[in-house]
Amino acid sequence: MKDIKSILQNADSVLIGAGAGLSTSSGFTYSGPRFQKYFADFERKYGFHDMYSGGFTAFESLEENWAYWSRQIYLNRFVKAPLPVYEKLFELVKEKNYFVLTTNVDHCFQKAGFDKSRLFYTQGDYGLWQCSEACHKKTYDNQATVENMLLAQGFVIQSDGSLELPENGFEGIKMTVPSELVPRCPACGKPMTMNLRCDDTFVEDDGWHSAALRYEDFLNKNKDGRIVFLELGVGGNTPGIIKYPFWKMTYANPKAKYICINKGEAVVPKEIENQSICVNNDIYEVLKSL
Repeated sequence: MKDIKSILQNADSVLIGAGAGLSTSSGFTYSGPRFQKYFADFERKYGFHDMYSGGFTAFESLEENWAYWSRQIYLNRFVKAPLPVYEKLFELVKEKNYFVLTTNVDHCFQKAGFDKSRLFYTQGDYGLWQCSEACHKKTYDNQATVENMLLAQGFVIQSDGSLELPENGFEGIKMTVPSELVPRCPACGKPMTMNLRCDDTFVEDDGWHSAALRYEDFLNKNKDGRIVFLELGVGGNTPGIIKYPFWKMTYANPKAKYICINKGEAVVPKEIENQSICVNNDIYEVLKSL
């Protein structure tokens, strides 16, 4: 912990690479009690046991599809994370020259106070919809419609933003939303879908391209200096976005340091072992220690 803190303090810049493990550490789990509290009806009907699997399920209708997705969107985009993991991280780097590259789509960085201009969400945003046919390169904010979908199902949105079941539990919950709430593309009329990268229809809108340019500019200015590549909770699902580039850029710069914090997956190639620190522990526990 002392070595990591010293490295961060002496760095000219810090590039944070964040994967799903960071949000898991903050309490945004996709299975277990959190899933069962809000999706027990879908679990009984379709047999999936986590939100990720539910996202790939073929539902009976668009009305049922958006009943499912409205819950997932709200819980993972508009509800505050149970643990202050992102806030701890922000305290650690807020005075530094930092940038964030993340595959997470839950917007936790902005909710914790990170500067929007220093963030690049490569894989989309739970808070955005796009045309399912990608007929045009524009995305649309969905919060107001999502909240109306939840209310129509029978959920209660508390004053603090938390989502609760009615007094009679799932007996008072519908598994569909009204047809008039089903989102359709304003340009072609086709159904809308999530702005999440899962196939070649993913829309990279103006905001996405602007963030990509800011990331490229940050690298051009800092990659050859005393930069720290701080990788948090990145697994093997899309290693070509964060993990492999971080390894490669560390190898190319003798002044660079690579720090990986990832419970169960804290590994590093031998070629950059002397420039690296790996911590096999829960990210929240490590950030509290720092």
